[in-house]
Amino acid sequence: MTASNHPHDESTTLDSTAHLMNRISSQLADQLSLVSLNGTRRPVPPAPPALVLVAHGSRDPRALSTVRALMARVRELRPGLPVHLGHIELNEPRLQDTLTELVPAEAVLVPLLLSRGYHVKQDIPELAAKARAQARTRVAPPLGPHPLLVETLYDRLVEAGWRTRMDDRTRRASAVVLAAAGSRDPDSKLDTTRTAHLLAARLGVPVIPAYASAATPTVPEAIRALTARGHHRVAVASCFTAPGRFATQCAEQAPWIASAPLGAHPAMTRLILHRYDQTLATNGGVISLRGAGNCATSRRRPAPANEPHPATA
Repeated sequence: MTASNHPHDESTTLDSTAHLMNRISSQLADQLSLVSLNGTRRPVPPAPPALVLVAHGSRDPRALSTVRALMARVRELRPGLPVHLGHIELNEPRLQDTLTELVPAEAVLVPLLLSRGYHVKQDIPELAAKARAQARTRVAPPLGPHPLLVETLYDRLVEAGWRTRMDDRTRRASAVVLAAAGSRDPDSKLDTTRTAHLLAARLGVPVIPAYASAATPTVPEAIRALTARGHHRVAVASCFTAPGRFATQCAEQAPWIASAPLGAHPAMTRLILHRYDQTLATNGGVISLRGAGNCATSRRRPAPANEPHPATA
């Protein structure tokens, strides 16, 4: 055999050898990290409590794909964290099934909901309590209100055509309707109003919260109110986690631009992990509640009739 005269062959061999040596070094470092200085094996640290994303569920197939994309981003940002998905209804896996099969048996349930309401206070704790494995769980606060939620709303508006720079005349003519699902729970309306105030401060224009169901004003009513005040460039900001019937209806009512649902935005990923860490920080990071009947968010109230949700489409 004759020696190769191609420098590329030699460099390829060197690259392969270097890659192999790097793998061996990495594996050796992983093994050595488990051994203490006196030669004894260090105990393997326990797995962190799982993060369970709790979605409502939807007949719109885009909702499930959006939630899965969001889950993938959370896993990328926190590789060592067990991340699972459970639905309240309409889609698989259901929350109680996810908790039944959960390993480890401790979890923080992070609702993919944007305000307090019946789903956070009642549905999620009750479904967790019904899980056959009775995993020890805590329910995190909803994702809103929070500056990271506002960052996502802002970026979605810019993607839809909102100008980041306006002259005074254009700014005076501009306003936003923050379109949310709506709820009969007064805490839900307080949270949405707070998000509207934060978004108004970010944009420098008026922002009115409006609702697809169960609360007022409706999106058309809010648009008419802003128009009557001289705002002729009214955008609709979609305060929905994923596509669905309500999000579509609200976008169709926009007289100018309408932003897309929040989706798998990087700020949403950070917000989910913030809610997880925030919940773990309570009681020193110890999850001591079995089921969810004793969760801080599980306050018994009469179930309102026909409580709506943006994903039930």
